[in-house]
Amino acid sequence: METTQESFPDNGLATEPVLAAATGVATGMPSRLSLPAKGSCWYCEKPLDSVRRFCGKGCADSFDEEAEFTR
Repeated sequence: METTQESFPDNGLATEPVLAAATGVATGMPSRLSLPAKGSCWYCEKPLDSVRRFCGKGCADSFDEEAEFTR
């Protein structure tokens, strides 16, 4: 676990907006990071723990590809 000081860069701004911009949230693209963990893979419905969103990189990539296709 990091301390509060470690979560803020030298300029005093939180790191989350930078992460959001890097993942496409600022550009309007849905982000798989914004999906809540639901206990199963968002792509293939394989049962998972309560933290993970996808069972593997293949399902995560396929989810992104399908989201781009249906956009």
